Amino acid sequence: MSEPTAADVRQFIAAGLNCSHLEVEGDGRHFFATIVSLEFEGRSRVARHQRVYAALGDRMREQIHALSMKTLTPAEFAASPASPAHHHH
Repeated sequence: MSEPTAADVRQFIAAGLNCSHLEVEGDGRHFFATIVSLEFEGRSRVARHQRVYAALGDRMREQIHALSMKTLTPAEFAASPASPAHHHH
């Protein structure tokens, strides 16, 4: 299996999870996703991440450790300061 692109990862997540905003950046080895979904309402951060992993399913089981994500509800996303630049650690 070839390394997925950021667009692939975005497509995988979108296919399994109803997102109102979805952004994925990455270089094939490490990905950073910002995922906004109503399905996250009332769920803990861990439960949200599990929901995303479930959406990805087997497709990224090998690469899953390379995915960092920020999971927000639409309300949380609206309240978060929109930063022009992402800070990578």
